[in-house]
Amino acid sequence: MGDTGYTGHPLITGFTHTGHGCIHPARNAPWIVKTMEPGRIVEYIDQQRIFCAVILEVQDQRVRLLNENNRELNHKRARLSHVSTDRVDITQDRERIVEALKQYAQKRKALSRSIDIRGIWEALHVYEEWIDLDSMTGFCFLDEPTSDHEAAVIRAFFENRIYFKFDNAAFYPHPESVVEQNIARQEAEARVERVIAAGGSWFQAVMRNEASASPPSSDVLDEAIDALQQYYLFGKEAPRASAARAILKKAGADSQEAIFQAMVRAGKWQPDENLDLYRFDIQRDFSDAAMAEAARTETLPENLRNQPGRVDLTDMPIITIDGYGTMDFDDALSIEQAGKNWRIGVHVADVGAQLEKGGGIDREIIGRGTSIYMPDEKIPMIPVDLAERRCSLIEGEIRPAISVMYTVTPRAEVLESEIYASLVRVGRQLTYSDADQMVQSDASLRMLHEVAVNFRKRRLEQGALQILLPEVHVRVFPGGDVAVRTVSRESPSRVLVSEMMIMANWLMARFLADNNMPAIFRSQPEPKGRLYGSADEGTLFDNWMQRRLLSRVVLASDSGHHSGLGLDAYTTATSPIRKYFDLATQRQIRACLGLETPYAAEEIEWVLQVLKEPLSRAAIVQSRRNRYWLLKYLESMQGERVEAIVLEKRRDGYVVLIPEYLLECKVSVSGQMNLKPKDIVQVTFQHVDAVRDKLAVFLG
Repeated sequence: MGDTGYTGHPLITGFTHTGHGCIHPARNAPWIVKTMEPGRIVEYIDQQRIFCAVILEVQDQRVRLLNENNRELNHKRARLSHVSTDRVDITQDRERIVEALKQYAQKRKALSRSIDIRGIWEALHVYEEWIDLDSMTGFCFLDEPTSDHEAAVIRAFFENRIYFKFDNAAFYPHPESVVEQNIARQEAEARVERVIAAGGSWFQAVMRNEASASPPSSDVLDEAIDALQQYYLFGKEAPRASAARAILKKAGADSQEAIFQAMVRAGKWQPDENLDLYRFDIQRDFSDAAMAEAARTETLPENLRNQPGRVDLTDMPIITIDGYGTMDFDDALSIEQAGKNWRIGVHVADVGAQLEKGGGIDREIIGRGTSIYMPDEKIPMIPVDLAERRCSLIEGEIRPAISVMYTVTPRAEVLESEIYASLVRVGRQLTYSDADQMVQSDASLRMLHEVAVNFRKRRLEQGALQILLPEVHVRVFPGGDVAVRTVSRESPSRVLVSEMMIMANWLMARFLADNNMPAIFRSQPEPKGRLYGSADEGTLFDNWMQRRLLSRVVLASDSGHHSGLGLDAYTTATSPIRKYFDLATQRQIRACLGLETPYAAEEIEWVLQVLKEPLSRAAIVQSRRNRYWLLKYLESMQGERVEAIVLEKRRDGYVVLIPEYLLECKVSVSGQMNLKPKDIVQVTFQHVDAVRDKLAVFLG
């Protein structure tokens, strides 16, 4: 190795380096060879602990021992960690033997604590060679070490693996990089222990409703609470699941469910906390940069007021029809007589004129994909100031729009259509309820409804599949009260709006296809089967089961036939405030009008891929939250009976549909009850738990 510069170190003096892979002492050690015989003191390792024992009997390759805890056991000779030169008289009283063993163990523990392992490592690690037990004992205890010192060395290096590798009473100094890693790991493990201790104490205090349940915040306690929350949300997949389980064990909690109770008691979560927002990492708030960009966005920049090709329609009578409480108005309607025909306009907020493609807000909202509407809150796709003010088609305010104008006969035959950029001003803002009451007395609404009904007939004649299912609206009031009502999708106003939007989206899809413009087109193969014809609306059972037979909608950059709608092409571009797909398609329409650079086909494919995950997450969160509040409403109805429709038989019972709430649930039955699909039965709510997503009913 050459001159290392360490030969003068006090720990090295008196020892020789052989240069052959091991450091040896420069003296003789009388305890190197030890006879295995009764009475000799030995040590062994069990469950990561070293125990002191005495040999009672030697049995070939095994020995019978009595340990310091007054326990007899058989042990392999080769598995002993140390054999001492010291002996104990095994003929004396057993209690005295055990007491002697305890004294040996205590003495060796004390000696082991005096060893400066780091100092030894600093002196020896440059040699990068194995060091035998005799040599290491000499390094650690310079003054005539004994068998007790030797055992102490084994104890010390067994407990501290940071600086040396320990194997069969030999020691190898770790490289500096490994030591640094070991120190970091030890610090992390120590922190975990502190987290477990702090979390366990906090959890116990919370469940006992003690004042200390809200101690001053600390990094360690915050980490413990976060570990518990993550464990509740993700179970064994949580990053610190083992620490969370240890906290629960320390606190004496018997189940993972106790975490939710503790978080509510401590005020960390609300009783009706929307946990799916955490599970799917859905952000309510926008970044500061996005909010600042939104604040700088002008409602109607001067360049839009005088933009070539943008048609001024501000004098045209335009209406919006939306649900109660809607604030983000992104589409509006107009109708004017054109001889014997009608000139209909669907005017869509020109969000693309106000949100730059690839800009700061755009990069953020593509990660959202859509607005999320839930009974107790709404999470918008774009900042509220844009969604509900600057981009929204608010009554009396001038806004930029993309207008789809088409002339139709009263029987909904489209004679001609055009699409252009416009300026619009909504004259009336109606709710569905308002429009339903006015549809017979208001000429515009009456004619729009007539065209809508006739357009639907045309689609059905072209093979469209109509699924008529009501909507269950769940509303949560500020005080926490829940109201549930069933709303027909077949009210005049809803049919009117639905069919006008379908017609506009169809015409925009054809416009894009005619211009060879890639976009986000929607097509749908034929269903796996049809349970009723186009002239037959079918029963609730038929419609519910027909939905199961639908083929998946295909999203692609080129157009195709949509069997469900009975149309040769289809896209969606009428909700650009709420849906990124619609915004992207609107940008392609703007590109056709010369207002911006289009996405290339590969960019459209990229958008489709990027939006898969956020749209999937949003759909799950929206569906689960609606179900949560519906179950919350039903919790007060336990014991009540409702009507249900049998859907299918399972091995362990039946699946039924509760029409009043459009809820599917399983029913277990006993005996020889034989029910058939479509049978009407009475079921009783047995157990409902919204937090645990439990719904149990029984027949009768």
